[in-house]
Order: sequence, then C-alpha cells, then structure tokens
Amino acid sequence: MRFSVALTIFRHWLSGPVAILLFSYFPLHAEDWPQFLGPTRDGHYHGNDLSVAWPKEGPKQVWKKSVGPGWSAPVVSNDKLVIFHRQGNKEVLECLNAVSGKGLWTATSPTAYQDDFGFDEGPRATPAIEGNRIFTLGAEGALRAWDLNSGKELWIVDTQKQFGTPKGFFGVACSPLVESNAVLVNIGGKNGAGIIALEKSSGKLLWKATDAEASYSSPAPATINNKRYIFFFNREGLVALNPADGKVYFQFPWRPGISASVNAATPLIIGDLIFLSTSYGRGATVLRFKDSGPEQLWAEDDVLSNHYATSVHKDGFLYGFDGRQESGPRLRCVELNTGKVRWTQESLGAGTVSLADGHLVVVTERGQVIAAPATPDAFKPISRAQLMPFGVRAYPALANGYLYVRAKTELFCFDLRKQP
Repeated sequence: MRFSVALTIFRHWLSGPVAILLFSYFPLHAEDWPQFLGPTRDGHYHGNDLSVAWPKEGPKQVWKKSVGPGWSAPVVSNDKLVIFHRQGNKEVLECLNAVSGKGLWTATSPTAYQDDFGFDEGPRATPAIEGNRIFTLGAEGALRAWDLNSGKELWIVDTQKQFGTPKGFFGVACSPLVESNAVLVNIGGKNGAGIIALEKSSGKLLWKATDAEASYSSPAPATINNKRYIFFFNREGLVALNPADGKVYFQFPWRPGISASVNAATPLIIGDLIFLSTSYGRGATVLRFKDSGPEQLWAEDDVLSNHYATSVHKDGFLYGFDGRQESGPRLRCVELNTGKVRWTQESLGAGTVSLADGHLVVVTERGQVIAAPATPDAFKPISRAQLMPFGVRAYPALANGYLYVRAKTELFCFDLRKQP
C-alpha cells in the first residue's frame, strides 16, 4: 500500500516541471546521413528524434530547391547538405545549409555524358562525406575529392583514361565508400581494375582487384568474426575483399542470364548472413559467411528480387520491393533465414525503403511518403501523404529529424522531428 502511494507521488512528480527539466538534460538522439544508405550503409537511421504520426496533409515542408538531372541522392553532415546534379554541360556539386536550404557554395566540373536510352544525363552515384572531404563519382567515371567547407577541388582521377572504365548501360554509378584511408569504387576497369581503392588524401592508387564488369550496386563494409571485409556486388556476383590490400577472399557468381541486365541493390550483411538480390530472372539469395566460402541457405526469384532499391532488415525480417520497376513491383516482408513471404503490399509502384526507430519509411516513385511499423504481421501504415510529383528515383536522406527527398527537378526538405 505504501509502495503504491509512493509510486503515484513519483509519477505526479515526473509529469510536472521535473519532466521538462529531465527532457532538457537528456535530449533525443539525432544522426547525420553522410553517404549512400546512411551512416551504416544499410538504410538505417539510428536517431530516435523522428515522428511518424503526421497530419493528413503530411509533415511540414521546410524548403525546396530546383535541381538538374541526376539520380544521385542527398547527403548530410554537420548541418551541411550536399547534392550532386547536372546543369547544361556541367556536373554541379552544391552545398546548402541543411535546415534553411540556404546555398553555401557551388562547384562545377565539365561533362559530356549522353544517356543511350534517353532516361537521364545527370550523375548517378551518391557523394560520400568523410570529415571535411566530399568524394564524388561522375557519370563518365571522374572520381573527385572536394573540401566540404569551401568547395575547392582537392584531386581528380579520371578512371576512364587511367583504368579504361566503360560507359556501361547507364554510365558509372557506384557510390564511393570511404574505409580507413581509402576511397573504394566499383568501376569495371581493365587489367585487373574492376574494383579500385584510392588514397583519400591524394587520389593515389592503393590497390586494384578483379576483372569483372561494373554493376550499379555500391559496396558495403562489415566486420565478421573480428575481421573487416568489404562486399561488392559487381556484374558477375558477390566479391568479398580485404579493404587494406584488396585481397579477394571469395567470389560468388550471381548474375542474371540475360545480357541486358544490371545488378543494382547493395548487399546486406546481417551478422554472418549476406542478403544478395537482383532482378532479371536471377532473384535473391541468403548466404552464410564462411572462411572457406559462402554457404547458400536459400535462393528464389519470386520472393524479394530487388530491381534497384536495396531492402532493409530488422529482427530477422527483410523489407523491400520485389519485381522490376516497369512491371509493377510489390512491397514485401520476408523471413531472412528461410525466404518465406510474410506479407505483400500491392499497388504502391516502385520505391525505396528506409528504417527509422522501428518503422519503415517508404518513398514511392509516385511521390508518396508512407510510415508503417516494421513488423512481419502486416503492412499497417500509420501515416501517408502525397508530398512530391511523380518521378522520385533517388534515395532519400534522413538526418537530424529531417527527411530530404530528391524528385525529378526539385529537392525537398520535410520536418519529421518529434515536438516537445
């Protein structure tokens, strides 16, 4: 009885000014989004400062900005947002204040890229911010380092000239990965330069590996059994490398059977399991990592075949889009260990999926943003709103409570922060 009375008094005490005081001393955790697929390269936003319960009209739009062609995604670090796009015969790197949208600087570089299919002629790869440097890879294969504070170009490596990087179907599209003192990219170069590592301070070649053609997938780092690995999904399949010297530990073939195909989704590494997915009749597989080579747990083409958007993982379940963009894909939840489909949501079209505070944040190609709990029971949206026009293909960024989405000709900033 005495305990119940004391507990009631304590709860009343916490509900008043003391709660406000405690809230001010223990603020909600926020996080930057400095590279493709976020800080851990897996589509996860680890801050707990987002609200997924929006009004009917959607979250507040803070600002928007006109941008040129390109599928490169926005990235955010230290209150600076960087966007890579094209204007005329120049690739344009712009730095904005992430909260106000105010321009801080603009840097340009020449380009003559022409898309063979007439889709888009802007840069495809998403920049990576590391410290005070930005690393970009243009559609023609020019890898550059820039100063984040001023926009000054620090070095350039023309991978087409130096390594024979081919154009491919849709230009060069690997988003750079910074690992220790190296910048790693999949370029499909000649003479063993399928994958290269350049010194981040100078652009000097550190190592090169494999003879395989490039894909449109970006690399993922992982630590397994206290050892560091980088996983590339090139056109032929999965490659596991030592980031220090480029030593290839193993390669796992996983290429669609038709020539006019690309691998685009980034590998997901969950503990000692690797989820690998593509489209064009090949599909998805889960591998168990072993020093002697991977062990295949399951492989199916009609479960979770990612065309271009990487899936996310939570608590033993995968969430992502199954099926080709032009054929009406469906959003799905799939058991990681077995490949069993737990639920399917039709009629959303293509899109991307991010994970934030236990919720899926789905951005569709049609310009809808949807928030739903990441649960294998069912797809039950909490909020949804039509926020952009049709044509959203780039990945969004979630940073410090804000959602940044690049549509075809505009970049949007929405406030998703929890209100006190």
